Amino acid sequence: MKPYFSDSNIELFQGDSLELLKEINDTSIDLIFSDPPYFLSNDGITCQAGKMVKVNKGDWDKIDTYKEIETFNKIWLSECQRILKDNGSIWVSGTHHNIYSVGNTMKALGLKILNVITWEKPNPPPNLSCRYFTHSTETLLWARINEKAKHKYNYALMKEENGGKQMKDVWTFTAPKKSEKSEGKHPTQKPLVLLDRIIRASTDEGATILDPFLGSGTTSVAAVLTGRNSVGIEQDEEYCELAKKRIKLTFISSEGCKFIK
Repeated sequence: MKPYFSDSNIELFQGDSLELLKEINDTSIDLIFSDPPYFLSNDGITCQAGKMVKVNKGDWDKIDTYKEIETFNKIWLSECQRILKDNGSIWVSGTHHNIYSVGNTMKALGLKILNVITWEKPNPPPNLSCRYFTHSTETLLWARINEKAKHKYNYALMKEENGGKQMKDVWTFTAPKKSEKSEGKHPTQKPLVLLDRIIRASTDEGATILDPFLGSGTTSVAAVLTGRNSVGIEQDEEYCELAKKRIKLTFISSEGCKFIK
């Protein structure tokens, strides 16, 4: 594979993850973070910056049937299971639109789900229909390749950062800061603090991290800031350019840690 962008220990590839994942060597990746399509682009409405807008993200977020969602998830999760190292693990972010399919597929493939993390957003957009509770969380599934594998978990570090107490499975982070969107925006962008915690909790410095749906490049940026290697795949050229700009900005910044503080 020829990278769209490469700098030091960071590589970005443009293309379809379902195809490009097949070209990655077996047992070569320490950690996978995946924020796959939620398939919620159904012409519904939401609130953004105080305005009513469509929930549609793009053609990549549309699919016709639940069976297609299951097939999609089985293909990319199978490849992820193949390329993870024996002590590696995978994190998948989602909402009720797709996360149940992801979890069921993980179980069907024999992956061992380690935790179900709830990411609470203290500043969610209001529910404009006033017919539901306000959606203020996303779910993160953390899993290893099988029941018997030994996964990496930096327990002592997480406990230290939680004031000497065991870290719980409910995390509170705000949406990405304005500084994280200085080069452009992505509709499902995740905050750097979230990726920072995931990466440091389940890898050591020098580990190789894969994001098969890279989007705006947050995983790669977090990898740079934490001393990890990163492989990212993104099919949309606009977002490849956005990710490249963010990665380059992170490399040249002499105060890189300001992005996650």
